[in-house]
Amino acid sequence: MHSTQLGGTAKGQPVSHIPVGAQEAKGAAKPVVSYSGTQQNELLAALPRPDLESLFEHLELVNLPFGKELFEYGSKLEYVYFPTTAIVSLVYVMEDGATTEIAVVGHEGVVGVSLFMGERAMCSAVVQSAGYGYRLKTQFLRDAFAKGGALPQVLMRYTNALFAQMAQNAVGGRHSSIEQKLCRWLLDRLDRSPSNELKVTQELISIMLGVRRESITAAAGKLQEDGLITYRRGNITVLDRQGLEEYAGECYKVAKTEYDRLLTDVAR
Repeated sequence: MHSTQLGGTAKGQPVSHIPVGAQEAKGAAKPVVSYSGTQQNELLAALPRPDLESLFEHLELVNLPFGKELFEYGSKLEYVYFPTTAIVSLVYVMEDGATTEIAVVGHEGVVGVSLFMGERAMCSAVVQSAGYGYRLKTQFLRDAFAKGGALPQVLMRYTNALFAQMAQNAVGGRHSSIEQKLCRWLLDRLDRSPSNELKVTQELISIMLGVRRESITAAAGKLQEDGLITYRRGNITVLDRQGLEEYAGECYKVAKTEYDRLLTDVAR
């Protein structure tokens, strides 16, 4: 198993916006963790305020630059990450270097949950869109989980939603066209981005979807001809989200519906 290396470059990769708390932390030895800042992650925001504030001493606001590997397959999980503005890709890397994305996580989720001592990572996690997030040592997460309260319910519901995404990725990988896969991939990022503009290269998309770059070029060209997107080197702007959803078909809709249902229940 190899360390994950993604295509593209971090140079010029913008951070969508600096979260509340990061600006307060400028020049400080340790970034400030604030209640308003943690609300940018939907799972943290779903916790009752006393439960959330009990984590403050152990939460750490961290910069997550493009291409940073949070952990690799088989490694010990030291930290769990709650992204706010960053987007993280969960990938599996074959011995020959071939890479396939199995899920994507943004402000709606969490990366690296480990509830058992000695648990090892079953995939690699790489930052795909630069930004910020909060990290927490896995041992403290286990301790907090054992105490009960709202945290276990939030994490278990999110895990179900993540499994739904993985299942639909598996189905889509076998039965969807290249154009449908590309639409689904773009929509997954759009759901976790503050605008309809995505900074991404065709090379990176081809790596994540496990297809030839020429296939992505052809698919992107067709979507552009249909007026769904505009594409120029390293930049894709979505013009017609509804059209993308219709093109992506049930693989996107099923996973999105499951996410919305589970996370809405968590917020109640």
